[in-house]
Amino acid sequence: MAKVVRGLTVLLPALLPALTVPAVAEPAPLPWTGSWETAPSGTTAALPGAAVRNVVHLSIGGVAVRVRLSNRLGTRPLRLGAVTVALRRKAGPDAVPGTLHTATFHGTREVTVPPGEDAVTDPVPLPVPPAADLLVTVYTPGDSGPATNHRTALQTSYVARAGAGRAADEDGGAYKTTTSQWYYVAGVDVRGIAGGGIAAFGDSLTDGNGSTSGANRRWPDQLARRLREYRIGVLNAGISGNRLLRDGTGPSALARLDADALDRAGVRVLVVFEGINDIKGTPEASDPAAYAAAYRALVARAHARGIRVVGVTLTPFAGYPAWTAAREAVRLRVNAFIRTGGAFDAVADADAVVRDPAEPARILPAYDPGDHLHFNDTGMAAVADTVRRALTRRPVRPALPGLTQATVPAIPTALTVPAAPGARTAPVTPAPPRPAGPPRSAGR
Repeated sequence: MAKVVRGLTVLLPALLPALTVPAVAEPAPLPWTGSWETAPSGTTAALPGAAVRNVVHLSIGGVAVRVRLSNRLGTRPLRLGAVTVALRRKAGPDAVPGTLHTATFHGTREVTVPPGEDAVTDPVPLPVPPAADLLVTVYTPGDSGPATNHRTALQTSYVARAGAGRAADEDGGAYKTTTSQWYYVAGVDVRGIAGGGIAAFGDSLTDGNGSTSGANRRWPDQLARRLREYRIGVLNAGISGNRLLRDGTGPSALARLDADALDRAGVRVLVVFEGINDIKGTPEASDPAAYAAAYRALVARAHARGIRVVGVTLTPFAGYPAWTAAREAVRLRVNAFIRTGGAFDAVADADAVVRDPAEPARILPAYDPGDHLHFNDTGMAAVADTVRRALTRRPVRPALPGLTQATVPAIPTALTVPAAPGARTAPVTPAPPRPAGPPRSAGR
C-alpha cells in the first residue's frame, strides 16, 4: 500500500520488518532510535561538586529514553554521582512536575566511566513527545580531570555549583550559573515506532554556527521538522572546526565516523558535509584526490553497515579572511568529485543553492550572517531543503560487491513511517543491484 505525503510516495513498511506485528501473542519490542546527539569536540575544566543541567532538543518522541554520557576525550576515570532526566518546563532549568527520573547504569545510580569510553543509561520510562526539550542533569562529586564537552552548543544550559542532591530537583532555583557548552552528555535515544535515523556529519556548518542560539535552527534541526511526519530521527554530529583528513577540533571525520555516526541507534542514512576546514585550514589540503579517497572510505564503511550516504557539496566562502583564489579552485574540484565521482548514493548540491549567481564564490547575502562562511537561519533552511530533496530522489545503488537493495536501505523508502500494527502493506520488490565496479581505495 502506498501513501502520498506532499507529493512523496511512501511505501509501508519501510524496510524495518522488526516493527511489523509477528503472528504470536507477544509483539516484538519496539526498537531504539537516536533522537538527539552532539559529538564530543574537546575537553574543558571539570566542575567538581557541581550539577550541570544540560538542555537538549529531541527530534522524535517515544515511550522511553536512554542517555549516552561520554568520557571519550577524558584522561581520568569519570565518576558520575547522579544522572537525572526530565522534560523541560518552558524556558529555564525547571522540570515539568512528575517527569523527573533518576537514571541507572546496570541498576546502580552511580557509575565510573573509564577514559576514552562512553556509558549508556538503563531505559528510563519517560514518554517524550517529538521536538521536546529534555533536561539531562549530571552531578560529578569530585574532580575527574578534563571534562568531555561540546563547545558550540548554541544552547543555554545551567549549573548548580553546590550540586550534591540537586540533580533530583524539579525546581531549577539552585541552577544559578549558565553555560553555553554541553558537559558529558552525548546522545539521547528513544524507544518507539520510528522510520530510522539520519546522522548529519560535518563541521561548523552542521554544528550551527551563524544560526540563532537557543532557537534550534541549525540545518539538521530544520531537516528534522521537515521529516517529523515520517518519525525520522535526525542526529547532529557536527563539530565546529572539524576536518575531514586530519585531527583538528575533535578527531578527524575518518577517525570519529563510527562513534559519532555509524554506531548510533537506528541510523539508516549518513549525510556528509565536511571538507571546507581542510581547504582553508593550516596546513591546507590542496590535492582533490585526498578528498576523494577520504569520501570513498567514509562511504565504504557506511555501506558495510547497510547505511546509505548523501554527499553535500562544499559551499562558497569568498570574503572570509582565509579565502584565496587557489583555495577556491580546490573547492570547485572537490565539488566536481562530489557531484560526478560516483562515490555517494545521492548528492545534495548546497553549493548550487546558496551561492550568489552574480558572484558564485560568495554566499547569497540573504543567507550570510556576516562572516561569509556560515549560514544564518534562512541559509540553514535552504541547506535543510536541499538535503531533504536529495533524500527523496531515487538514489544510485552502491557499486560494492554483495550489497543489494535489500541490504542497503533505499532513499526515500528508508525514510518512511512503518506501518501501524495490523496495517496491510504491499510487498517491496528489490530492484537488481548495479554491477559492481572496480575496487575503490579506502585510504587517504
